[in-house]
Amino acid sequence: MTPGLRKFALTAHVTSSVGWLGAVAAFLALAVAGLAVRDAQTVRASYLSMELIGWYVIVPLCVASLLTGLVQSLVTHWGLFLRYWVLVKFLITVVSATILFVYTKTLGQLGALATDATLPVDGLRNPSPVVHSGAALLALVVTSVLSVYKPWGMTSYGLRKQDERRRGARPNPSPPSEDVAAGHGRRPTAGASRGIYALLGVVCLALLLFVGLHLAGVIGHGGH
Repeated sequence: MTPGLRKFALTAHVTSSVGWLGAVAAFLALAVAGLAVRDAQTVRASYLSMELIGWYVIVPLCVASLLTGLVQSLVTHWGLFLRYWVLVKFLITVVSATILFVYTKTLGQLGALATDATLPVDGLRNPSPVVHSGAALLALVVTSVLSVYKPWGMTSYGLRKQDERRRGARPNPSPPSEDVAAGHGRRPTAGASRGIYALLGVVCLALLLFVGLHLAGVIGHGGH
């Protein structure tokens, strides 16, 4: 990519990612208001607003963040499978997007219930939006931290590709690459590798558990 196009792609990714996080924070505030506020009109307005924000703000920003992130990883030196932080961030984003797309059905149902004036407001209150938006906000904060700190170095696949490039390079001495200079190309120690795999396992297990509980709730409670 040319420098101008690379900066444009990076700007689009950062903007959509930060916008997604901010929209989820606003959604969480409305979800808490729907549970805590006593005024019936405010409660109904909160759930109607959550449906609009979900469909017209969060979903588009989620898709934009995912697509621009793929562009950043596939057409730049970062790669998608070369570094642990990129891979973990991608997995968290994909799982978060999947849960969001499944949850849009619930948002539609909550919005429809909010327009029913005969339904008591206590029957409209639902803790599900608070749980989902809280978990989504935590996941997005984690991805933001990963983008800034870039921990753990390169994956085994990334190290193999790096070794292949070095063997195929000219014998002339060259300055160390950006990753090596920053310490991102170092081989992790055995303890660090175990820690990385343990963290990946915990993250995957937590995400799978959350998805399972969400799907069970959708099946058992009609999408609520």
